[in-house]
Amino acid sequence: MDLRKLKTLIDLVSDSNVSELEITEAEGKVRIVKSSGLPMVMQQPMVTMPVVSAPPLATPVAPTVESAPIVDASHAVKSPMVGTFYRSASPGAKPFVEVGDIVKQGETICIIEAMKILNEIEADKSGTVGKILCENGQAVEYGQPLFLID
Repeated sequence: MDLRKLKTLIDLVSDSNVSELEITEAEGKVRIVKSSGLPMVMQQPMVTMPVVSAPPLATPVAPTVESAPIVDASHAVKSPMVGTFYRSASPGAKPFVEVGDIVKQGETICIIEAMKILNEIEADKSGTVGKILCENGQAVEYGQPLFLID
């Protein structure tokens, strides 16, 4: 609370027949009590509640697919989001790519479904698909390697 405003309130209480004045504002609470001719000021500190965040929602844990160590010549295409990995546009359709296929940068290589939205994932490098690291329908995490491109 502003000191000028506080002084004005003290003067108001001391010059009037009011013996007690309490004001609550966003900054806090002020209580002025007149006793023995002089006003007494008691300011209570503002109480803030700590922000408590909810624990993260449990997500199903998919079994991890063990992969060979990434060789220096290989480039890992990583998942840009959390979701479900699909190799084709629809069930029963031909997969976008197979091991040994040559892909160009920007070519769609898989789909990740996140929140009921199908997101096409494109190759971020041209080359040959050396290994597919995820199973169709597998849950994937952000940054998880999906393909190795040689």
